[in-house]
Amino acid sequence: MKMILVCLLFPYMVFGKFEASIKPINKYIKQRMVEGKSWHKGCPVDIKDLRYIRVKHRNFYRSERMGEMIVHKDVAQDLVNIFRELYTIKYPIRQMRLVSDFSGNDWKSIEADNTSAFNCRNVSTGQKKWSKHAYGKAIDINPIENPFINRKGHIAHIQSYLYKKRKHKKNSAFTNKAMLVKKDKAIKIFEKHGWQWGGNFSPYKDYQHFSK
Repeated sequence: MKMILVCLLFPYMVFGKFEASIKPINKYIKQRMVEGKSWHKGCPVDIKDLRYIRVKHRNFYRSERMGEMIVHKDVAQDLVNIFRELYTIKYPIRQMRLVSDFSGNDWKSIEADNTSAFNCRNVSTGQKKWSKHAYGKAIDINPIENPFINRKGHIAHIQSYLYKKRKHKKNSAFTNKAMLVKKDKAIKIFEKHGWQWGGNFSPYKDYQHFSK
């Protein structure tokens, strides 16, 4: 009777167990990457050294989804283990799609609050240094709730100003729970596996960013 009541109250709530897979980049995924402008000849990592992973995650809508991501083969299993732990602590992720779905455009991916990893791009516009994302060894999580804030306190994405103050609220919505604040369990999980968090950077902050 109690389960029936829960289903009536939350009709989209789906519970299950964690699932994940790691696969080499096949011709179809490669085509998505090339057409989606996230990989091209001249990138610092070859297609054969990348992996396509799918992981189950809890989203912002009281249900679970399978997300997809491309990462370097050296960190693929590591990230699956991390997302297993994030799933266990019920850390929510709005969506997890390949940046190719946004034509390799980091700005558009962030505006969609998309969690992503590999993208063959420079550190930032106007710079020639490769980003760690170009090696598949960095991930940006819930970028609207966890923005990049420059040394002057400026945030490029207007929606992210709601999260400039880094403090959780009691009985908060999923968007607030997605915000990464120092000493959060989610951050500790990444750090336990040897990943660096951009929230510790100085003089700027990159709260969405983890790299290894």
